[in-house]
Amino acid sequence: MKKHIEIMDTTLRDGEQTNGVSFSPSEKLTIAQLLLGEVKVDRVEIASARVSEGELEAVKKITGWAATNGLLDRIEVLTFVDGDVSIKWMEEAGAKVMNLLTKGSLNHLQHQLKKTPAQHFQEVGEVLALAAKRGITANVYLEDWSNGMRNSPDYVYSYLDFLATLPVKRILLPDTLGVLIPSETYDYLSAIVQRYPGVHFDFHGHNDYDLGVANALEAIKAGVHGLHLTVNGMGERAGNAPLASVIAVLNDYVPTVETAVVEKSLYSVSKLVETFSGFRVGPNKPIVGENVFTQTAGIHADGDKKNNLYFNDLLPERFGRKRKYALGKTSGKANIENNLAQLGIQLADEDLKRVTQRIIELGDRKETVTQADLPYIISDVLDSASVIEKVKVENYVLTHSKGLKPSATVKIIFNDEAFEENAQGDGQYDAFMNAIKKVYLKKKLPLAVLTDYAVRIPPGGKTDALCETIISWEHNGKEFKTRGLDSDQTVSAIKATKKMLNLIWE
Repeated sequence: MKKHIEIMDTTLRDGEQTNGVSFSPSEKLTIAQLLLGEVKVDRVEIASARVSEGELEAVKKITGWAATNGLLDRIEVLTFVDGDVSIKWMEEAGAKVMNLLTKGSLNHLQHQLKKTPAQHFQEVGEVLALAAKRGITANVYLEDWSNGMRNSPDYVYSYLDFLATLPVKRILLPDTLGVLIPSETYDYLSAIVQRYPGVHFDFHGHNDYDLGVANALEAIKAGVHGLHLTVNGMGERAGNAPLASVIAVLNDYVPTVETAVVEKSLYSVSKLVETFSGFRVGPNKPIVGENVFTQTAGIHADGDKKNNLYFNDLLPERFGRKRKYALGKTSGKANIENNLAQLGIQLADEDLKRVTQRIIELGDRKETVTQADLPYIISDVLDSASVIEKVKVENYVLTHSKGLKPSATVKIIFNDEAFEENAQGDGQYDAFMNAIKKVYLKKKLPLAVLTDYAVRIPPGGKTDALCETIISWEHNGKEFKTRGLDSDQTVSAIKATKKMLNLIWE
């Protein structure tokens, strides 16, 4: 049988200590419901006692919901060694499980509380006895425990000897300042677990050296019974060990243990917390970052088609996500083909080469190309391939200044004969067309008449999205359309106009 590891999520308490983050009571309730109902963590630590009226309101909302759904024993609140003050606060809030914050190092005890171990132990014992009398389950934090093990292990062990005799359900061992390296985490925790075989220990890791996940893994190997994690690794300073990464590591590398966490819910809770907190997830953050399941290099996309050469066990489907293939200057034919396949589009080899070249050109200009842009790019490329360039718009300058009419200077070449004209207009494109009209009037050539002008961008497009301009023309009694594609709307219209100039040339 696999050993069950309890996962306690502390996004709503320790994670809320992220600089600038404060959840509203309704947001806290929504996150707690998702964590317990969909993600299936075992417990959630939702607040610190005595912080504010808003915190009290939030805890009341969550405990009310939890009591109705039989989950009250899975809601935890951080409390303090303050006689019955925190306990009364908990009773008013309707909470039944407290995580008592105590001192896990002699350094903290002597310099912050200025008390002896005997004094601290007595006060802790009194609070725990009062909690038991009031029907409140107690877990105990040993703040700065990691430095305690480094610098005052005798104090830590004497304190653990004392706690082992009291009504404590779990002892919570935090690397408060994120200073442990993995070997220390394993050594300290394995020694403690072996010395107190009947006690439930949780490990609470911080990420100051970017070792939060590694330390969580070593803690499990050392025999701890639970881990404290946060969504997106939120928390003070560099944050806490991230929920998604730790769960993936345990599932893939520790076959002797299991958790209740549902992997497919990890991305959705990440996005919700990101939205509520305003704390943006880095695009390269493992599991939940936007880029982590995106292949960019063409050779990788090609390998994915050949026995999944660039796959690892972190398949995006595990987390409710899909693999993507980036489109840009490093895109190869395989990248394009994979995107086209997802859209259900097939192209001839020659057309595929043209589309690939156009995407590379856009990437060189630092344009962002998405899968939604592909139909527009294909349309433009295939349309352009049918136009033989006999009339060349060699150069143009567009100006738009406050208080002055837009103007354009255009240079056009007909069979090596160059013409340059300047004109004003109601807009930049109108000025461009007026300059073209001057050239064609000088050449005594007929010009098509614009009858319709439409602009569209791909669904979900941003301000830098590719823009397709479709212009309808009438010439010699016939109607036709030309398309232009660019991230600049005016330029896309000019590209469509260049096609018109060549189509009417005889």
